[in-house]
Order: sequence, then structure tokens, then C-alpha cells
Amino acid sequence: MAQENPQVIVNTDQEPVASGKFSPTWESLQQYEVPEWYRNAKFGIWAHWGPQCQPEQGDWYGRFIYDEGGEQNKWHVENYGHPSKVGFKDVINDWKAENWDPEKLVALYKKVGAQYFFAMANHHDNLDLWDSKYQEWNSVRVGPKKDIVTGWAEAAKKYDLPFGISVHATHAWTWFETSQRSDKKGEFAGIPYDGKLTKEDGKGTWWEGLDPQKLYAQNHLLSKGSEDDIKALWGQWHWENGASVPDQEFCDRFYNRTMELINKYNPDLLYFDDTALPLYPISDAGLKIAAHYYNHNMATHNGKLKAVLFGKVLTEEQKQCMVWDVERGAPDKAQPDAWQTCTCIGDWHYKRSIYDEKGYKSAKTVIHMLIDIVSKNGNLLLNIPVRGDGSIDSKEVDILEGIAAWMNVNKESIFDTRPWKIYGEGPATDSINPLDSAGFNEGKVKLSEKDIRFNQKGNMLYATVLGVPAQDIIIKSLGKDGHKAKIKKIEVLGSKEKIKWKQKANSLVISKPITTPNDIAVVFKVSY
Repeated sequence: MAQENPQVIVNTDQEPVASGKFSPTWESLQQYEVPEWYRNAKFGIWAHWGPQCQPEQGDWYGRFIYDEGGEQNKWHVENYGHPSKVGFKDVINDWKAENWDPEKLVALYKKVGAQYFFAMANHHDNLDLWDSKYQEWNSVRVGPKKDIVTGWAEAAKKYDLPFGISVHATHAWTWFETSQRSDKKGEFAGIPYDGKLTKEDGKGTWWEGLDPQKLYAQNHLLSKGSEDDIKALWGQWHWENGASVPDQEFCDRFYNRTMELINKYNPDLLYFDDTALPLYPISDAGLKIAAHYYNHNMATHNGKLKAVLFGKVLTEEQKQCMVWDVERGAPDKAQPDAWQTCTCIGDWHYKRSIYDEKGYKSAKTVIHMLIDIVSKNGNLLLNIPVRGDGSIDSKEVDILEGIAAWMNVNKESIFDTRPWKIYGEGPATDSINPLDSAGFNEGKVKLSEKDIRFNQKGNMLYATVLGVPAQDIIIKSLGKDGHKAKIKKIEVLGSKEKIKWKQKANSLVISKPITTPNDIAVVFKVSY
């Protein structure tokens, strides 16, 4: 694989790359093999939680409050003040996480069936959620004055769940460009927002002694279109189409912060909200971080690689270097390599109106997604939005309990399984549902009780009907002509009813059960 010539070569003096099997090249990273523990796990839960949850106004609050006339801008002006006076730094100050109980939440997630737990270490808002040596804007020094990542890590360890960390801060450079704007009309027209404030401007304020540029990172020219188009960033996520390129200091600081995270927490999983690797291809930071992560992990596991690294929008070669992550969607075909969907029951950051309007994904929707993803050789990472105070709401608890009820009966059809020769039968398997860049094809194809998904474990095949069967179940791929292994027994997980079935030349016909143990998805366990 050809190597690009990055514009910024990061300085590794403070945080050197660990020596070992992997070096910071794509060719070397292709030695990676996905650990079996992850392939067996199938289901993780994520706390995508930070100061943007405090206003309870949903995603990208820190960017959109600077978009004059936008929904979040209007809400911010009414509830916090004008962004020329009160900006995102002040939202951080308002965030106290007063009701956060990580042990309680992680215990619940384990009960639900999560096999690993993820915590967010920073978002595009650039606040580090641990006692960061390289970022003065961190949750120990400002906001809740708590070490969030350490709290999550200790809870995950207590409940014996592999611990994942997600890192999103590479894009603060362009994401916060809206904070360089000013209103174009009204009483504040022409008065700059707070994105260009300096350390000297903080005298006499709550943030005295802190440099706002270490948070906003806006001492640079704007990306093309940034001054007018709030959506311009979407076409510049890969540092192209006129995106402003981060400077040496920004790249070095991001690299050092991430290396400190790896060395301090030794995470089992590491997620980057980036195309391929962070700051790629404009910097070599991501390649160096990846090589260090793998080598460091091997050094702490007796020479065996137990780590899982995620990247988005990967080439086929890059899919050999790490695990492909698909945001809010799934490929419409089974994949040869392990992969993951990351999604959420609501917005990534807590949004009160979703609670009020009963807009969360149901337990049924989540379970159907999980079954479909697992049949295609994937895992599901599910975010449960956390409120600013550190709690989750009652409707979220109800959804989790619904997932747990199904999992308690049917988990053997999920965990430790592998894909079968085909992933499914039914109307949805004929649908073409392409991914949109990083994913985003979720919910476009409707699953029903006419859809069946398969996976296997040993000499057991699990055929899962996505709903309550309305008639006899016909499985074409289990006819005698196409499936030579002799079927010995068929049972429904969670039921003692004796199942009637007949294997014909071109299909297996299972008589509709008299009763079903749930109305979400019925699992037929086929032994042969």
C-alpha cells in the first residue's frame, strides 16, 4: 500500500512509540488479527457523554450554538446568553455531573448483556475527560472537576468488562470554526463570538489562567465556506475540499494526549471518529498511535495482541489493519472480516425532546439490529445517552430492561457465534441499501417476521425470525438438496413446546408454534 507524504510529522520526544512487532506504516499494520474475544463478544454499550449533554439539546451543540438563527443558537441565547459573551467554555463550566454513578450504570449495562463497555475520552469540543497532562481544559480542572475516564475504567474493571475509549478531538480545529463568526444582524451584529479569545482576556473571569485557544484552537484561517455554510465541514471531514490543515502544535498535542490515554488506561478497545486514522493523511500521528497501541497492548499481554482498534471509511487494505466501524448503519451483505456498527437509541448527546416525544429506538428495534449485524459478522456498539447530571432517564431504563429480557433467554444465539453460509432469507435480503460515506443507512430497510437471520455455533444453527411468525416458517437454504447435514432436532429458545417440522428437497418447513416466548424475535435452534 502506498504511503502518502504527510504535511505534519509529529514530535515523539515526550511520548515515544513503543517498539515491537508493529511499525507506523500501513504495510506493518496489516499484520493485525482481530482477537477472538472480540469476535465472541458481539454487543457493547457506550457512554458517549460529555459537556454537550448538559443543555440536553442534542448533537454538536458546541458547534451549532455559533450558527446564527439556528435552533441550538436560539436556545443558547435564551438560556445561557449571547455567544459573544457566553460560549461553549461556559457550558463546560455549567456541567457538574452531580448524579453520576459509574458503578451503577456499568452494572446495569452488564445485566443487559453488554460484553464490553466504552467511554468517551473527548469529543470534537476538545475537552479531555481525564486528568490530562497535555490539555489544561480537562474535566478535573473545569466543569465537574471529576476524572470521568478513570471513574468509568474502574467501574468496567469491577464488573469484568473489557474497557473501550473513544477519541474524537482531531476535528476541533475545523469543528469550532463557527466560533470565529459574529452575528450578521441585530444588536450583536459584527461583535465576534468567543472563539478568538486569548489567555489575557480571562483576567477576572472564572476561567482566569486558562487559554481559550487550547480549547477552541481557532488561531488560524477558516476552511473554505466555513464563514457561511454550517454544513461545509461535512464535505471536509477527510481534510480535503478546502479544509484548513491543523498546524504542528495542534497535531503534536493531539498525539501526546492520545498516547497518554493509551499508556494510562491500557484500553482493550480504542475508537477514532476519523476516516482511517486520526489526522490521516495530513499527519503521521494516527499511524504512530496505532503502532504504539498494538505494541503496548502486546507488551502487557505476554506478547499476545488483545487490542481492538476502530476506523471509519476504510479501504479493503485498511480493513486488514483494524476493525471497520460503520456509523448508524450496516452493510447490506455479510462481511469476510469482523466489523462493528456504532449507533444510538437517540442522539449521540442527550436530547430532552427525544425523551418527551418518545423518540428512542425500542428494545425490539435494537434487538433486530443486533441480530442482523451478528448474522453479517459484525458487532453492535450501542450508545445510551447520558444526561448532563450523569444519570439516564426512565425510558432508557425501560428499553434496557426490554433488551435484557430478550437476551436472558436468547443470548446463546448471539454470543460466541459465527456467520453461517448465508446471513439470511426474506424480503430484506433482496434490498440494496448502500452505505452513505461512514454509514447512515439505518432504518431504510424494514425488517419483519418474514425475515430470517442465521448464525452458528458448533453443530448448532440458529435461525431467528424477526418477529412473531404469522404462518409456517419456510427456510429454503435448509432443504435436503442444499443442506446435506441431517437435522436431528429443532426447538425454540425459551419454550418447551415440541416443534413440528419437515425437511423437503427444496426447503425446511417448520410448523408455526402455538405460542412464542416473546414478540421481538423468535429463535429456532437447529441441531444436526
